[in-house]
Amino acid sequence: MTIPAGRSGGVSRRKLLKVSAAAGAAGSLGIAGSRLFAPAIAGPAPKVRLAWTEVAACHSPLGFGLAKGFYAKHNVDVELFYQGASGQTLIQALATNKADVGAGLVLDWLKPLEQGFDVKLFVGSHGGCQRLLASPASGITDLAGLKGKRIAIYDPGSPPKIAFAVTLAKAGFDPEQDFTWQVFPFDLLGEAVARGDADAAAHLDPWAYSIQKQHNLVQLADTQTGVYEGRVCCVLGANGPFLAANKDAVQRVAAANLEIHEYTANHPDEVAQWYADTLKPGISKEDLTANLSTLVFHNHPVGKELVKHIKHSVEDLKLTKVIDPGTDPEEFANRITLDIFA
Repeated sequence: MTIPAGRSGGVSRRKLLKVSAAAGAAGSLGIAGSRLFAPAIAGPAPKVRLAWTEVAACHSPLGFGLAKGFYAKHNVDVELFYQGASGQTLIQALATNKADVGAGLVLDWLKPLEQGFDVKLFVGSHGGCQRLLASPASGITDLAGLKGKRIAIYDPGSPPKIAFAVTLAKAGFDPEQDFTWQVFPFDLLGEAVARGDADAAAHLDPWAYSIQKQHNLVQLADTQTGVYEGRVCCVLGANGPFLAANKDAVQRVAAANLEIHEYTANHPDEVAQWYADTLKPGISKEDLTANLSTLVFHNHPVGKELVKHIKHSVEDLKLTKVIDPGTDPEEFANRITLDIFA
């Protein structure tokens, strides 16, 4: 998938890091739990370059966490690298040593990993940041009503297209034969549906949330209910050589990630305020709060639980013929994940 460079909100990574560096350790955040890794704070903080998508609402906890001292609390020196907002550019950032760790959609990670890309997935972030939306004028109210209709997408390989191809396949349809997938510019999916150029749209938040509200679209599916109930959609992966040499640093990132996302689940308004003030996304703080409130930030699996999530996603991509039919989902899921706290 590709999001135009102009969607970056006009805030440079350098400015964000300057703001973040001024923040103290978040000792008063009060987030604790038996699942959290608690490293001894001794010696200089290890440096980790974390690739993220600053324009995506679901990635906002990463920037918020840096600005508010969550990573400093775990004695890890995180630098955010804006990797360009696509699965392809995320892989490139890690492969070309521009980042050590990256946050991305599960469905973006799996094919490169099947092809031998040296990354280990080690912690989940959240569930549910994609929506399948229909025009009220179309009369479509469920997946069955969508058969034979036109679905607007921004890229044939985009995560929303792949995710909802899985949803439709599991509902008994042939995703490629029973529907017409039409490509429109990223910013115009809502308008395409509103004008009647398409009957439905598959999009990412916060844009999916915005066009749903703006055009009063009917939600047919998302990636946190139905076939995706209880499933994680975004996970962090670490470059293999970096992980081998810096497992302690990656453990610290994982521990901070768990804490950051749990905090976001309980305080979406704070994260939305930071996002609105810092990244200027062109979406109101109120809409950002509402959008973040709908995402499942409590869902951040590690260890064996993460393996289960990845296994299900591999099975999904085999169903839609993205993953090789001979790939064993359980073996593959175990091979590409790491129990970071073991």
